[in-house]
Amino acid sequence: MIDWSALLRLGLHGLRLTPDQFWALTPAELALMAGLDPQAAPAMARDRLAELSALYPDERRSE
Repeated sequence: MIDWSALLRLGLHGLRLTPDQFWALTPAELALMAGLDPQAAPAMARDRLAELSALYPDERRSE
């Protein structure tokens, strides 16, 4: 789960971004500005991608 409150505090208060600037950033850009290494997180494996695709399909399922 993403801690949006912490990210907003970081962006708006810590980095002094405007809301428009904050929401225009990619996660990699925000991590770089925060001094974090965006490459530190492991890449998603194929099994996890398949699991997420099954949970959140691109098309709605008919019921």
